[in-house]
Amino acid sequence: MCTRNLPRADKSHFGRLRLSYLTGRLCYPLLIWGLMVVALPQVIVGEEPISRIGFGSCIQQDLPQPIWKSVLEQKPERFLLIGDNIYGDSDDMAVLKQKWERLAAEPGFQALRELCPVLATWDDHDFGRNDAGVEYEFKRESQQVFLDFLNTPADAPRRTREGVYDAEIVGPEGRRVQFILLDTRYFRSPLIKRDWRPEPGEGDFGPYARNTDPSATVLGADQWKWFEEQLRQPAEVRIIASSIQLISDGNHWEKWGNFPLERQRMFEVIRATKATGCLFISGDRHSAEISVNDPGTGYELIDVTSSSINKPSKWHTEANEHRRGTKYYDENFGMITIDWTAPDPVIRCQVLTMEGKVALQHRVTLSQLRPVPTAR
Repeated sequence: MCTRNLPRADKSHFGRLRLSYLTGRLCYPLLIWGLMVVALPQVIVGEEPISRIGFGSCIQQDLPQPIWKSVLEQKPERFLLIGDNIYGDSDDMAVLKQKWERLAAEPGFQALRELCPVLATWDDHDFGRNDAGVEYEFKRESQQVFLDFLNTPADAPRRTREGVYDAEIVGPEGRRVQFILLDTRYFRSPLIKRDWRPEPGEGDFGPYARNTDPSATVLGADQWKWFEEQLRQPAEVRIIASSIQLISDGNHWEKWGNFPLERQRMFEVIRATKATGCLFISGDRHSAEISVNDPGTGYELIDVTSSSINKPSKWHTEANEHRRGTKYYDENFGMITIDWTAPDPVIRCQVLTMEGKVALQHRVTLSQLRPVPTAR
């Protein structure tokens, strides 16, 4: 149901107009079952299709951030902060608030907010504690501080439910882009330490072992249900932001592979919902790479890891059988561009350097992001 007579619009950098229900540009459809009203994903209607999406992670709020100049030159129409957006690392909410304010005061970041809507999820350091999950005692308080930074309206679903996951669909039918921001922190079960280490040069660093407990989770029951609902919404391209890597599985740092049953569930949900157009973006690693694999979904899933905005790592070797090309270690940000004018739209998944040059790229057509029909 869409009508221009429903309640007001609130100005917010998070979306150009943020509505309680609907106006001419933002639509929050309602599905009514008996007396229960269920809000479906935010849909931005009456817009031209978007074709330039930027993203990045790992921002040390107290260090210089010259990379924003190159980000701005790319003219993104959306920019996604995908975790470790500050290094908060505190149980004191006043400290977290001060650190978010430092990022908000950064001139380059302010210019980005003026240029385009900024969407965001979090990882561990902006959540509040290194490698933390469900056990973090101040997650509810931290969520509100995070949403304050985003100027999220008081009546938004993110304010009242547990977890910062969110979704948005932009563009006209046939050229719709769906953004799904996962929360891999709020509900994530505790990590398990491994009791052995590789020898130097084997490329198998990291302290964590696989948690194969069937009750262990990354997203939690409510978010899994919500995620399946999002995948059933019509969209041509789905950009799924996960703060930790999904496809890369050759290291023992934080990743979906630490919870192999949950990782497999992700693949099975994509297959079961027949969700096409899925592209994953991730951060966390202080280096960048592009991983590609068909894990039984019927088409290759792409995971573009972009990290870090201003806190890069040094060169290191690391196993990843799904990596396309090499790793990139200096400051970087990601771009996804979509050429809608081509008969089969062309999608370029990129990692860009501090100077705005393409360091890594994986190019596909839209038809490659759906299962190949089987002959009968």
